[in-house]
Formats: sequence, C-alpha cells, structure tokens
Amino acid sequence: MGLPSYWRAAKRGTISEEIALRRSRPAQGEKHDRTARTIHAATNTWTHVVADPQSNAAAIIDPVLDFDPASGRVWAEQAGIVLAFVRERGLRVDWILETHAHADHLTSADWLKRQLAAAGLRTGIGIGITAVQRHFRDVFALGSDFAADGSQFDRLFADDERFAIGGLEARAIATPGHTSDGISYLIGDAVFGGDTLFAPNGGTGRCDFPGADAATQYRSIKRLYDLPDSTRVFLCHDYPAADVQPLAQTTIGAEKAGNTQLRAETSEADYVAFRHKRDATLAAPRLLYPSLQVNIRAGRLPPADAAGRIFLSLPVRDES
Repeated sequence: MGLPSYWRAAKRGTISEEIALRRSRPAQGEKHDRTARTIHAATNTWTHVVADPQSNAAAIIDPVLDFDPASGRVWAEQAGIVLAFVRERGLRVDWILETHAHADHLTSADWLKRQLAAAGLRTGIGIGITAVQRHFRDVFALGSDFAADGSQFDRLFADDERFAIGGLEARAIATPGHTSDGISYLIGDAVFGGDTLFAPNGGTGRCDFPGADAATQYRSIKRLYDLPDSTRVFLCHDYPAADVQPLAQTTIGAEKAGNTQLRAETSEADYVAFRHKRDATLAAPRLLYPSLQVNIRAGRLPPADAAGRIFLSLPVRDES
C-alpha cells in the first residue's frame, strides 16, 4: 500500500488516533470513492468513513464511544475526531453503519446522529440484530418494554440488499458466524467485514458468542473469498505486537493466500475444529456486557431513572 494522500495524527492523553484519507483506483466502470479511517487504541477498533467525492455523501462504519468501566464514565473523544473530520471535509453523512452489535466497544452511532442532526441520516445494521436483541433482552431482564424488533435502527439490511451513498452503490452481504447479525458492506472495490475477517496474521473472529457458529462463519468467509482478489478489505480490529502499527486494510487475495486460520484451501471441518479448540481458550471480552446493553439500542444508553441516573447491568453467575 502506498502512502495516503492525506494524513493526520493526534495524541490525547493515553489514546493515539490516526486518520488517513486515500483515493482509490476503481476498476473500469466503477466510481471513485474516498476512504478514511481512525483507530480507537483502547479497544483496537477501526472506524471507517467512505465518501462519494462527487456529491460528498458519506457513510461512517463502526464508530466508537469512549467508556471507562471502572468509573462508569462515558465520553465522546473518539467520536469527536470523526465528527470534526467529516465537518472539515464538508461531507454529508447519509449513513452510520454497524457491521454487528459489537461486544468489545460501545458504538457512538446515536451520539454522532444527534450531533450531525442531518435530514436523511440513517443508522443501519443487518436484519439478524433482532435475534441478538431477543437473547440479550432476557440476559439483562429488560422486559417487554424493550422492543426486540430492530426498531432502534433506521434500516435493517437483508442479504444482498443494495443502497446508495451518493453516487456510490453499496451492497449488504450477510456474513453471520461470529454473531448472528454479522453483515459486510461492499462499496465499489472495498468490503467492510466487521469481525468476520482480521488481518491475515490475525485470522478470523471468534465463534463462541450466543448465536455464533463456526460452520456458518466458514461459509460467510467463503462468500467474501468469492470476491475478486483485488478487493480491498477494511478491518474492524487489528491486534498487532506492541512495536507494530495496527493494520487497517488488506485484500481478499492476501486473505485467501495467507490467513493463518482460513486460507482458500482450508476445509470446513478443519476450520470448525480449529475454532472450537481456539474459542475454548478465550476469555470474555472486557466490555461484553456494557457494550451489548448500548449496542442493541443503536448506541443509546439505558433510560435514566427518576433521579437522572443511568445504570448498566452486570449479570452474575454464582459459582461459589
């Protein structure tokens, strides 16, 4: 990958953020797009911005809200960087897209939507979110007052559904497996796959969450592998060694040739056996319960009580 045409880095406190802007070389007949990305160092999460340079219409993919579980503090430093970026570039944000209900960070979709306050701005996620909502409504004892119908989001994407970002055509590709609501967004020659694929040396997303299934994820990844080898893959996470910069982008060809867990020739049986063995060793994500309580609400915090206090629940399993 060449150096981006625009680069800005900022450090605030212990969090380092990077934003890069590049112009792609589209295949014949495709429109140009501009992509930008920022990493949330505390959760190793990439947020991406895709824009149509002709209309300045844009989509924000997988934005992050800062959260400190020890103090209960929620703030929007990371989301503010994204907000400042789209305003500085004069972008009109039409979409805030989630690749799934994340279990490792809180989404800032609601905060960004309120700050932008733009007519026509919509949040979107895969239609499988309803199954996730039904499960965690019971886990958190939210009761019948919590709607598990996806209505917290403006658009629920079905598999192969098309939509537009200005003059750019986008396609939703259902990629369940890591979670039941996994969805990837194919925009021009770029795919945004959430936690389905990591960088080649990072493998693939875990498959031990409620509704997850390793065989389903294998088939989802194979669908992505059917895309042209030159397709750019924009990552949601990267977990490099301490002295290595996180990777934001790879290609389908690189994944097929070198993914440490699922290459082009890997059989479904081998992949499923690997994932079962690997997932049995993994600890629960640090922000699992806080994240899901917010993310199934499309980024809204739980309702405040009469005194204006907001609480997040922590289910406890007594094994004493």
